[in-house]
Amino acid sequence: MVLSAMAGAVLGAAGLAWWLLSEAERRRLGPRQQSLVRLSRLQDGGDPDEAFSQPPAGQPRDLELHDKVHELNQAIDDVRRQLEGLGSR
Repeated sequence: MVLSAMAGAVLGAAGLAWWLLSEAERRRLGPRQQSLVRLSRLQDGGDPDEAFSQPPAGQPRDLELHDKVHELNQAIDDVRRQLEGLGSR
């Protein structure tokens, strides 16, 4: 009876360890998979602002990064318009 209890404890610990490792792997791959979805949207000819328009919830740093990227894209568009204006003169 003691032997079967020990075997059950070992199997239970092994199962718990496997589950914890699989959860950690799933969480580690989560952001990578989201990035791949965004990249595929860009490759399909989507708008870069659309691909990054909905950053993952609960990540304020990503929101700040998204805002910075949006500001840079607007600045690039302004410079491009100015250069086009100079070229048409």
